[in-house]
Amino acid sequence: MKRLLEVDNISVSYHRGSPVLHDVSLEISEGECVSLIGVNGAGKTTLLRTISGALHPSKGNIIFEGKRIDLLEPHDIAVLGIIHVPEGGGIFSKLTVKENLLMGCYLKERRKHVSQRLREIYELFPWLKERENQIAGSLSGGERRMLSIARGLMAGPKLLMIDEVSLGLSPIAIKEVYRKIREIRKLGITILLVDENARRALSICDRAYVIESGRIVLHGEPSELLKNKDFERVYFGIEV
Repeated sequence: MKRLLEVDNISVSYHRGSPVLHDVSLEISEGECVSLIGVNGAGKTTLLRTISGALHPSKGNIIFEGKRIDLLEPHDIAVLGIIHVPEGGGIFSKLTVKENLLMGCYLKERRKHVSQRLREIYELFPWLKERENQIAGSLSGGERRMLSIARGLMAGPKLLMIDEVSLGLSPIAIKEVYRKIREIRKLGITILLVDENARRALSICDRAYVIESGRIVLHGEPSELLKNKDFERVYFGIEV
């Protein structure tokens, strides 16, 4: 598979303070679903924000489709095809479902395909078509999460990054969101997925990276990680 993204030995700090990420490296190939696993505060969101350009590394570089992007601004990175669905989704609660989806085509380069994108999204999420005129703030937590993912797809991503997929959702909603992510995978879209629930994240991905205190401490295929004696120590913080 062709390598799509390469994060090479980056370190990241907030406001010139102590590093939050330390010498982090990972890679993602086209068509893969890769999970980033770690407890709250491990550095998962910081890494996604750095890839999407909200933060810039003090060390190392990030390569996307052979081009260095770590000095670019978020808008320019989105134009290249990296779309970040943030923790909580970030929907516009006072806008309708359809208006939220159309916000996914805010990039000038995507607007000419808006009608086609909307049809494709409605095929993937039929209930969005039924509720396109409903105010987004009236949706359930799981529905809002799926709306945020659908809005990300409207931008035509080459790499879709979804932060904290199941945060705050009911078990039923989590199951439905993961079902939709599996359908998105079948479309050939490359995914970087963040979830605190290790076993759930491993159930859907090709490979995973485990991050602890801002460092990548384990990586491999799900079957390898589940057999690794250090996995429970790293993820659950217990000795085995």
